[in-house]
Amino acid sequence: MLGQSLVPDGQPIAIKCSLEKSLQSGDYNLTWYKGGNQTAVPRDKLSRIHQQKNLIWFLPAMLEDSGDYECVISCRNLTSFRRMCTKLTVFKRIDGLCINEKFAVEEVIFTVSSAKVVCPHLDYFRNEDIQPVLWYKDCQLLEGKRFAFSNSDLIIFNVSVHDRGNYTCETTYIYNGKQYNISRDISLTVEVSPPKKPPEISYPRNNSIEVELGSQVTVDCNTTGADGYEVFWTGNGVFIDVFYESRISASPYEEETSYDGRPMHSVKLIISEVSSEDYEQPFVCQASNAFGQVASYIILKHRVPDIQRWVTGGLVSLLILIFITLIIYKIFKIELVLWYRNSVCAFASKEDGKVYDAYVLYAKSSGGRSFYHLETFVHRILPDVLEQQCGYNLFILGRDDLPGEAVASVADETLKQSRRLIIILGSETSSCCLLEDTCEKQLAMYNALIRDGIQVILIEMVEIQDYTSMPESIRYIKQKHGAIQWKGNFSDKSRSANTRFWKNVRYQMPSRKKVSYSKVCLLPLTLNNTSAKGS
Repeated sequence: MLGQSLVPDGQPIAIKCSLEKSLQSGDYNLTWYKGGNQTAVPRDKLSRIHQQKNLIWFLPAMLEDSGDYECVISCRNLTSFRRMCTKLTVFKRIDGLCINEKFAVEEVIFTVSSAKVVCPHLDYFRNEDIQPVLWYKDCQLLEGKRFAFSNSDLIIFNVSVHDRGNYTCETTYIYNGKQYNISRDISLTVEVSPPKKPPEISYPRNNSIEVELGSQVTVDCNTTGADGYEVFWTGNGVFIDVFYESRISASPYEEETSYDGRPMHSVKLIISEVSSEDYEQPFVCQASNAFGQVASYIILKHRVPDIQRWVTGGLVSLLILIFITLIIYKIFKIELVLWYRNSVCAFASKEDGKVYDAYVLYAKSSGGRSFYHLETFVHRILPDVLEQQCGYNLFILGRDDLPGEAVASVADETLKQSRRLIIILGSETSSCCLLEDTCEKQLAMYNALIRDGIQVILIEMVEIQDYTSMPESIRYIKQKHGAIQWKGNFSDKSRSANTRFWKNVRYQMPSRKKVSYSKVCLLPLTLNNTSAKGS
């Protein structure tokens, strides 16, 4: 699209179809058409609308001429062609008004020593056929020393913001002996020019950067300023490109526009491989224009190890390691403790004067199937695992005491010689009744809770939901130490010391010196056998 042309009704105008340089040799055909019309514009100079070379003339333009126009360019030796369009607007002047602001051409000048205002669409009129141009501002003829006229253009000296407003240029044109009036309306805007000063360098700012020996470094020199200034890098007062050849060079200009409309130039300093001679030497970026020159440097320094970053990274890594270790320990705590006892503490026997590793306390007088299971667990399963497989020494009243000995004295003396107290509970009812007032129970609780502070291991043969009916001492032990629940079925698999239940029991038992043993072949227990034993 070529743009839009404005002309009052009854005045002449010429519109040009621009050509590429490659077509200016003349080896092409150019034809004008009005939009939607397949008939070409005639080339007869006597016609009101006609084509001369690449121009379309309206002598004069009429209201019905408004619309789109198209010039078609085709090369003689090619089958392809190009189309370029423009829009013509023919308007009627309002009677009594010297200017029509709606159809005024917009122009912009700046507050400088002098500026030029162009009378539009007069470029293609021959100077010998056009009369001197008169200029008006707000319908008042322009006169005075601040105004001058160059051909059809207006020159304003010492431009200020007060020069903005509506301007009109008027003249006459003679063609084929006929005179045409020409007037063009301009809406002039005056903008404040940026101050006349040298360019500004935003980076570098006489600073230093840390680089490693042998590394590649790129530094941008970013500048902002008026048009017509140059930017370059120097080292030792010599242009970088000339003195350093290929190892150190500068990139071509990169142009942008700042937020306030001023041009921005950027030139990169490129060091392909930093050498020892580059350190502590200033590389200077210089920018200059007609109003002055500025410079700013960058200095390369050896990279200093970032101790704080290493310390911070080390602390973070340590915290992560501790966190992972705590998680692993929480998950595999029992396995780790048992492994430690079995390997590291294998030969560290505890010398504390104790004889027994644990004193076993359980309900001893009751009937029913649950009691026989309890008896089987205490007298057969518990010794088989803890004594034969793990090497612990247990005291079970009724198995390890001598006939005729007083229960109170035996319990009191044995508890003093034991490192742990194992309390085995059956159901809520049986455990409540059988552990309530026995002398053995009272001595055990006294030793565990008051005198010696012996550690208690609480084992539930069945899951006990409610401890409210239990003695207060049992409730206290449950709350403080928790309980280990037996889920075995008296099979050979349940008698393995490596099951989860026995690992929990071994974890709460004291460490023992490693012993070797032969696996004991256990006879299968059946309900009939246990029943027969009870009878």
